[in-house]
Amino acid sequence: MEVLGRWGIVDDLPSIRRQRKVPPRFGEGFRERLKGIPMTESVKGVILVGGQGTRLRPLTLKLPKPMVPIVNRPFLEHMLAHLRSHGIHEVTLAVHYLPDHIRGHFGDGREFGVKLNYAVEPSPRGTAGAVKNAEEYLDCTFFTFNGDVFTDLNLSEMLAYHRRMKARATIALTPVEDPSAFGVVETNAEGRVLRFIEKPKREEAPTNMINAGTYVLEPEVLDLIPPDTFYMFEHGLFPLLLERGERVYAYPSNDYWIDIGNPQQYMRLHHDLLMGRVSVAIPGRVRQEGIWVQDGAVIDPTAKLVPPVVIGESCFIDPGAAVIGPTVLGAGSRIGRGAAVEESIFWAGANIGEDASVKRCILGANCLIGKGVTLPEGSVLGDGERVS
Repeated sequence: MEVLGRWGIVDDLPSIRRQRKVPPRFGEGFRERLKGIPMTESVKGVILVGGQGTRLRPLTLKLPKPMVPIVNRPFLEHMLAHLRSHGIHEVTLAVHYLPDHIRGHFGDGREFGVKLNYAVEPSPRGTAGAVKNAEEYLDCTFFTFNGDVFTDLNLSEMLAYHRRMKARATIALTPVEDPSAFGVVETNAEGRVLRFIEKPKREEAPTNMINAGTYVLEPEVLDLIPPDTFYMFEHGLFPLLLERGERVYAYPSNDYWIDIGNPQQYMRLHHDLLMGRVSVAIPGRVRQEGIWVQDGAVIDPTAKLVPPVVIGESCFIDPGAAVIGPTVLGAGSRIGRGAAVEESIFWAGANIGEDASVKRCILGANCLIGKGVTLPEGSVLGDGERVS
């Protein structure tokens, strides 16, 4: 096995996120206000995972978005591990699309160190309506998470801020270069929310801070959400709280944040993870720097690997094949003799034949690329597709 390079291969990719900065008015004084706040009170979590993942199709035609693999583990596994690390041990999943896939994998959550409840929406209820549907499980302060977002947001610090401000609702904010495609949140110098502005022109936006899809809420706010109705946080509950004069605060952060709602962002997240731009547990043993290999993988000595690469369980990399990172190969994948894979993601059982070539592609489970085929760069194939 030949190992080349040392990670620099994708340093100039346009997909790599740029460093973003929280506006300076939040500054050091903002962080000082968080010190010395007790974290012992109970807190729960709700994750909104009911969507159909239409922007990720064809990858989500047979699989709900929370089960989409991120470095060979379902997205939701990473999310639950992050919540558990911040002391959130009871989580309710607001489910609608293909809920049995999620329940079948996670069960009651014990295997993953949490207690899981399931609140099934008979029809889509919107972000706030889905949480209202889970009301029976929410008897204390709770977090609500958008199931599209991968983040390492400091939840403990956000909760401390929420309690210090005696807020009814606290909204995590993240900075973006161009806020015109988002709803921005305007605050005063102390972080209290003044208004919400939907998709302002870039030159007219009062801030570049957008709603990051993570909230801390007090259970009393659920009384303001109508039952059995499609109702949104962004256009319904939060503006209503402001109208009533309730304490709604914003928590700005430079922590990692990405919406994985489309294949490009899904690929970008993998680049960031493998390049170490955000910390996550990558399965497998480190065979050499930047190369993780899971049990049962067979790599021919003549194969060429350029890190970072994750090679899943029982993968086969045949003689003369080349795997160039950042690349993830799912369990049971096979790279045929002389074939080349570059900056791609293979789900479990995806195979490419002898002398085939794949670059910056995503292959769903059990895809088959025939001998000598060069797949168009950037292709996204759903489960079981065949190209010959």
